[in-house]
Amino acid sequence: MSEENRVGSKIRQLREARDMTVEELAEASQSSSELIQQLENGALVPSLTPLLKIARALGVRLGTFLDDMPQSGPVLVRSGLSENVVRFSGKTERPKKSALEFYSLASDKADRHMEPFIIDIHPSPEESHTLSSHEGEEFIYVLSGEIEIFYGKDVHRLSEGDSIYYDSIVPHDVHAAGKEDARIMAVVYAPL
Repeated sequence: MSEENRVGSKIRQLREARDMTVEELAEASQSSSELIQQLENGALVPSLTPLLKIARALGVRLGTFLDDMPQSGPVLVRSGLSENVVRFSGKTERPKKSALEFYSLASDKADRHMEPFIIDIHPSPEESHTLSSHEGEEFIYVLSGEIEIFYGKDVHRLSEGDSIYYDSIVPHDVHAAGKEDARIMAVVYAPL
């Protein structure tokens, strides 16, 4: 099953378990019914911000969309062996390809409050750098390459070894700086 179908299937499963219609989930997540249907059918590469809103509307963590078999003990991920990769589109309305590849470092960890990821960021057109916000906090550490973060009215350029911690309620966008890929470690906290 593709990543898009896995995430979409999980959204449908959670929505139906709560006896919600597509329209009710769309309203609760401030999304369109069309977006929910396209995500559930795997016809759209998901964007992180709507997924956070959908997760909140369903009363689950973002990572729930990635979990297969929750476990209560520690979750160990060996170097290069993160099995759950999810590709996100960034924030473009009708994405054709993924700008972000998320490798979960805690998939299947039950009752977690943080979402740690390794994220490969591919260059994207400037017009796709749209600010978005959600409740919570984010920590980013640059492993390789350079990224640019629009945060409110400020712009921060980070290189390998740099880090930033911010409140994600402030409108922000994270993207590769220039035409080269970047790799970051990010930890996202989004309250239920």
